Amino acid sequence: MLKTRAKFRIGDVVKHRVHPFRGVIFDVDPEFNNTEEWWESIPEEIRPHKDQPFYHLLAENETSYYIAYVSEQNLLPDPSGEPVEHPEVEELFGEMAGGHYNSSTLYH
Repeated sequence: MLKTRAKFRIGDVVKHRVHPFRGVIFDVDPEFNNTEEWWESIPEEIRPHKDQPFYHLLAENETSYYIAYVSEQNLLPDPSGEPVEHPEVEELFGEMAGGHYNSSTLYH
């Protein structure tokens, strides 16, 4: 089995390639690690491969905050430099610095 190195790190701010949301990464799975029900709920023609990193995001769009689980192929760096407004960001990471959140504050 091919092992892929994650392109993004915990604390990176990213945006979805297709859907209008962005977020900060708070956990990474080296490959798909969710339920088959979740997997099958994605239309087959756009369903990503399981053998790539998947990211847990504190996500936001224009109307809400939520947790997202997204494949690497569907993420892009967010060049805006704007902080993520999700209410859990400050508790997990503190302040944003240089367009990135400091992951050393996680799980302490």
